[in-house]
Amino acid sequence: MRAWLLLLACVAAPSWAAHAYAQFGDIKYPPDFTHFAYVDPKAPKGGEIRMVPPTRPTNFDKFNPFTLKGTEPYGMTVLMFDSLLTGNFDEPTTAYGLLAEDVEVAPDRLSATFRLRREARFHDGKPVLAADVVHSFRTLVSDKAAPQFRTIYQEVRQAIEVDARTVRFDFLSPNRELPLIVGGMPVFSREWGKGKAFDQVVTEVPIASGPYRIASPQLGRDVTYARDPGYWARDLPVRRGQFNFDRVSFKIYLDETARFEGLKSGEFDFMREFTSRNWARQYKGRQFDTGELKKATFENRNPGDFQGYVFNLRKPKFQDIRVRQALGLAMDFEWMNRQLFYGLYKRVQGYFPNSDFHAEGLPKPDELALLEPLRDKLRPEVFGPAPIPPSTLPPDSLRDNLRQAQRLLAEAGWTYRDGALRNAKGEPFVIEFLNDQPSIVRIVAPFEQALAKLGIGWVYRQVDFSLAKERMDRFDFELTTRRIPGRVAPGGELLEYFGSQAARTNGSANYWGIADPAVDALLQKVVQATTRPELNAAMRALDRVLSHGFYSIPQYYSDAFFIGYRAQRFVLPPVIPPYYEADIWALATWWASPDNRGSP
Repeated sequence: MRAWLLLLACVAAPSWAAHAYAQFGDIKYPPDFTHFAYVDPKAPKGGEIRMVPPTRPTNFDKFNPFTLKGTEPYGMTVLMFDSLLTGNFDEPTTAYGLLAEDVEVAPDRLSATFRLRREARFHDGKPVLAADVVHSFRTLVSDKAAPQFRTIYQEVRQAIEVDARTVRFDFLSPNRELPLIVGGMPVFSREWGKGKAFDQVVTEVPIASGPYRIASPQLGRDVTYARDPGYWARDLPVRRGQFNFDRVSFKIYLDETARFEGLKSGEFDFMREFTSRNWARQYKGRQFDTGELKKATFENRNPGDFQGYVFNLRKPKFQDIRVRQALGLAMDFEWMNRQLFYGLYKRVQGYFPNSDFHAEGLPKPDELALLEPLRDKLRPEVFGPAPIPPSTLPPDSLRDNLRQAQRLLAEAGWTYRDGALRNAKGEPFVIEFLNDQPSIVRIVAPFEQALAKLGIGWVYRQVDFSLAKERMDRFDFELTTRRIPGRVAPGGELLEYFGSQAARTNGSANYWGIADPAVDALLQKVVQATTRPELNAAMRALDRVLSHGFYSIPQYYSDAFFIGYRAQRFVLPPVIPPYYEADIWALATWWASPDNRGSP
């Protein structure tokens, strides 16, 4: 559901009608631009691309991507839903008109007005009108939609239909990012599911306005999208040279071995690899030697993803910061990277690694200016050096780290007796690890063994994707692994991950249950930033506070995409953009080779 936030990102700018908005005033393409620089405007249409989702669904059981329960087909929001503005892959904080031909932000920045294009059409042929935009907004913030949308749009006071093709959003505060939030909102027809409560709209195919439609509206494990030859925006500069395949399919495999065999046997064409062992050992053999299959590493300038073990602070055993810090000392990244990962990964540092948003060393003056007013709400350590994940490189060792962990646990009231680590009541310390990735067992095992040396028990709860999603939506877990994609222009979506309101909202991404007034205050500084330096300072201050909370055990990330694909079926554009997600870039900008199109 969150993938469309990157692709559909949009931004605010001066108070006049314009073809684009830039959060910090840097618009690359002029009003008369013809296409984005990283696409080929003459790319032919036709052929197909068959992929596997980069997520881990076991099936899909609904066509509504905006409700809490169930799983929608991967790619639906990107391929089927247009928005008022659309972002691009080479500007992190700029967006251009899609459904809207222009946008105007009021001088006081308390509203943004969008004028819709007359040619904009839904898949049923009806025009996209202001009433549909207002309906989409009101539906998404209602209690019938997934609760995270109420968090995303919490600073939007209302949407008003000014006239048939003009819509205005009013804001609660003069926040430069709010036009980005509403401009990226997926828009759908008032006719979709008409007469039914929105949370009961399950099997009805969305009536949207994007470049693709569902080819076969059947629930199950595979889904195919068919390109709409009459797509209303196909010749707009923001769409020229994009979405070139006639068909885009996603296949779901329940086992990673079967998935890779599917790539080799020609069942699909493109797969992003997330497991270093597979990348090092499996992507070789005759098909790779002949060039039928290609193993490629695509670099990017994306901020690093956060990935780590996530504590559920709603559980009493994890509420003492010394316990969380002690558990982090039991992870030996250096050994895993050497023995398990073939040296392909880097250690996650903080929550925003490999970016200008990462806090290092002592707070800089611009960070201190934000932290000082919050001093009474912060631990004194926040004003010292930023935490660095424990290392086992000499002169340190895992044994030394475990001794330090033992001392911290004792201070927190946990001591070893009668064969287990116990609290004052004699209750043993046992952690249930919730997991839906079979491949992670070998990665978790060394951590489990180190915890056993501290007397901590371990219950490994393996479930499928659907049950894991249901439990995570209810925050019914103790410890799990989560990955948060890095963002080049973070903003309001961070409220969904770290805000106090989200901590109390089922289905939110605040898995930890972080409810900290200091964090909330810094989140507001992030979304209210008016310049890139202000944003960087607020993000570093936020990173520093979160890291000092020891809410996670940082794991690892890669600064490149590992892709296996059937090279002879595709032509790639000559320019690789700096900011992109690999699967979205491929389905949006690649095109079919003559053989793939059935041409001689």
